[in-house]
This record gives sequence, structure tokens and C-alpha cells, in this order.
Amino acid sequence: MDFQTARKAMVDSQVRVNDVTDRSLQAALMTVPRETLCAPDRAFAAYADAEVPVTATRRLMLPRDLSKLLMAAAPRPLERALVMAGGYAAAVLAEMGLDVTLQDSDAEALALSKATLETAGVTLVEAALDRPQGEGWDLIVSEAAVPVRPDAWLDALKVGGRAVLVERTGPVGKAMLHVRTEDGWSRRQLFDATPPVLEELRPEPAFNL
Repeated sequence: MDFQTARKAMVDSQVRVNDVTDRSLQAALMTVPRETLCAPDRAFAAYADAEVPVTATRRLMLPRDLSKLLMAAAPRPLERALVMAGGYAAAVLAEMGLDVTLQDSDAEALALSKATLETAGVTLVEAALDRPQGEGWDLIVSEAAVPVRPDAWLDALKVGGRAVLVERTGPVGKAMLHVRTEDGWSRRQLFDATPPVLEELRPEPAFNL
């Protein structure tokens, strides 16, 4: 399969047509080998308009959704970015010149992406996703949806830092941009999206006696 041609078709038919105009982001999407970051037996579908399986608990975000999230985040070279459960997003940000760390609790997903991401200079951290490793991040990104607003993630941002993620409690989630301020956070709704939810972040059911 000609992955380079498939990559260009993805950018032309799924990214540019959805008002993703950032040229550095487009160039990164044209370069990163998405097919190496999904399950090997699904590489043929890596550039389809689909959430391609990585492992039993992880999927690649739709190219449209991820590109719109990243454009809203306005990443800049040399910024420190933390990606929660998203090898493809980590690779794209590294290609854009950021200092990227990928944190994931899925050891299989980390192992699958290790060769591509270490070549790109991404630091890999195996850890639970309820609390970020480190603090003072310029940018936090997640390819998976979160069932509640992850305050611990937002607390790890520096003032002026941004987090882009999908908050999903029902059939359709809302992509959100959070910005850390001196007094807390501001937030802006971006678009509808339906990536799978990180089940480990789902609150335990509460029972009233």
C-alpha cells in the first residue's frame, strides 16, 4: 500500500476541508506515519475516516477531530506538551517542534508506538491517567474522551497553558479548549466529537442511603 499517497489524501479530504488551515500542522500530518501507530493488522485503514484500533482500550482519533483540536490549541515550537493516551497526537506535536511526553496506562499501546515515538524524540511514561506526571505544561492533549472535567490535568498547566480534549457523558461529546489563568481556567466549546471514553477516569457510582 502507498501510505504516502494515502497520507496526502487524508489531509486533502479530511483535514483541509474542515477549515484546518495551519500549514505547520498540515505538514506534520503529511509526515507522521500514522500506520505505525495503530494495530499492525489495521495499518491498511490508518488513513480512513475512522477511529482505527490500537489496542483493546485505545483507538486513533479521527484525523478531522485531532487536527481541529490541535489547531485550536495553537502549539508552538519548543513548548512542553503532555499527551494523555494518544501516540499519534504525540508524534504530530513532536514533528511540529514541541518537547513532547506521552503518558499512558496501556502498556501494549506504549510498546506498539515506542519505535516511532522514540525516533521522534517523544518521552514515554507508563502511568495511570488520573494524574499527570510533572507540571508546568504548556499544552495537554488527549485523543480519548474524558467522562468528567479532569481538574488534575488542568492543574498541571502553567499559567497561559492550554488543554484540548473531548468531554463526553452521553452519545456525543464536546471538544473543549481550556486555558489556565491566574484565577483558574477559562473554557470554550469547539465542536461535537465521539471518541471512546477513558473508562479509568469514569467516577465510581454514588449510592444514596
